[in-house]
Amino acid sequence: MGLSESIRLALEGLRANKMRSLLTMLGIIIGIGAVIGILTVGNGLTGSITGSMSGLGASNIAVTLREKDDETGGMMSMMGMISPEKDDLITEDMLSALRERYGEYLSGIAIGESAGSGQAKDGRLYANVSLSGVNVEYGAVNNLELLAGRWIQEKDIDGRRNVCIVSDKLVNNMFHGDLSAALGSEVQIERNGELLTFRVVGVYEYDASTMGYSMASEKDMSTAAYLPLSTAKHIADAPDGYSALTVQADPNLDSAAVATAIEDFLNYFYRNNKDYAVMTMAMSTMVESMSTIMNTLSIAISVIAGISLLVGGIGVMNIMLVSVTERTREIGTRKALGATNGDIRMQFVVESMIVCLIGGVIGIIVGTTMGYIGSSLISEPSYPTAGYIALAVGFSMAIGVFFGYYPANKAAKLDPIEALRYE
Repeated sequence: MGLSESIRLALEGLRANKMRSLLTMLGIIIGIGAVIGILTVGNGLTGSITGSMSGLGASNIAVTLREKDDETGGMMSMMGMISPEKDDLITEDMLSALRERYGEYLSGIAIGESAGSGQAKDGRLYANVSLSGVNVEYGAVNNLELLAGRWIQEKDIDGRRNVCIVSDKLVNNMFHGDLSAALGSEVQIERNGELLTFRVVGVYEYDASTMGYSMASEKDMSTAAYLPLSTAKHIADAPDGYSALTVQADPNLDSAAVATAIEDFLNYFYRNNKDYAVMTMAMSTMVESMSTIMNTLSIAISVIAGISLLVGGIGVMNIMLVSVTERTREIGTRKALGATNGDIRMQFVVESMIVCLIGGVIGIIVGTTMGYIGSSLISEPSYPTAGYIALAVGFSMAIGVFFGYYPANKAAKLDPIEALRYE
């Protein structure tokens, strides 16, 4: 009896016992579906996170001060939980030296200064804002897209002008979405009981994927209002110098290597500082690290979900043992007609493999559907890769062979005479 005959007999057996076959496949369907679904959602989540981080600038390098005795690997400084003194801050002279030494390797340096938060008001209209002072290069380095007007200019910083660039969300709240009405108008922002007045010179597009998702309603969400750096420092009464900034490397260069060079260069100025040093982190390195973490997490969860495949395999073996018992006389008849032990073994192994293969295919369909729906909920629709599908099919067939061999071997070793006399 050849392979094709074994496949035909297996399919006939499945058709004859449809409900039992479906219940046998159920564990395989759930296991494969869960693994494929989790990996697909994991791919979507990884793509969403890395896409958001890349949107901040794939060649960007975060430069921060860190405490020399910080045992958290610089996490406290990255989260803004350090308070360096004025003499510890990165100065304009340091940045000028950096530009002179590595200017050909840099596309820009973005500097920001928080001036607190407040609320823009005009009668019953309002919009929540966070005030952020920026330099001329900030918008280009952080990929901010202007919808109307212009960006902060050197004359605004030199003159400490009360101008601002607001988001389209604020324009929707305060000017009913009319960009032309917003440009040139004055907005009053209440901050800590103080009323500040700014003239709108530009409107940028708010991008939740790069600026952070908010649980607040569209009307109540807080967006950044960008001011000249000097104006923000005056409002916040902040000292000269910076504890954090962003450097954009030339996209044709290895940003990680540039980050190392910048860190070494700036730390020359901190060689005598007992408390602080400069730390750099390339965005590309952060993206790679995040991708590795997410992939590892997805695989770990998939392995846990894959335990159901073991349960499903045991179910297949159990049903195959029942099938061997039910078809004992049939086995005896086949042996009496000349079927070898190998023919009987092949028949039952093939039947087990087909049960698992069909269950695996259904599981792939279920997992793909679940994965697509799940990844769509995080705005990153994703499908399983060909590698995942091939692995699922191969694993299903392997389960069929592994858990089907024992019942098949038991059937092959039946004595034909005893099998024919079995009631």
